[in-house]
Amino acid sequence: MSNVKALPLLEPTTPEVVAPCCPPLAERPFTAEEAERTARMFKALGDPVRLRLFSLVASHEGGEACVCDISDVGVSQPTVSHHLKKLREAGLLTSERRGTWVYYRVEPSVVAALGSLLTPRV
Repeated sequence: MSNVKALPLLEPTTPEVVAPCCPPLAERPFTAEEAERTARMFKALGDPVRLRLFSLVASHEGGEACVCDISDVGVSQPTVSHHLKKLREAGLLTSERRGTWVYYRVEPSVVAALGSLLTPRV
């Protein structure tokens, strides 16, 4: 007698979509919502471990990184997970579970928006 069970297949989940945070500072004043969203992003990046994780994901080949490839940042695995969650909540990273691993990526639109945010009007 076999103990093998057939497991149902799960439909792939679509990756989260991240919208750019805000217009450049020189374009117009922020709305209250834009200021809140942008402040969350800068606050998330204000932590050295989070900034390092963000950099590891952004610079990883292919633009995405498995948590297994970026977890060696000098803190415990639960702390890495906490910081990655904060980066996701701030809208800086998206994630996708593949089997037992989670893959993270930086959305190009977010990086472009953050880059243009501080660009002065010429």
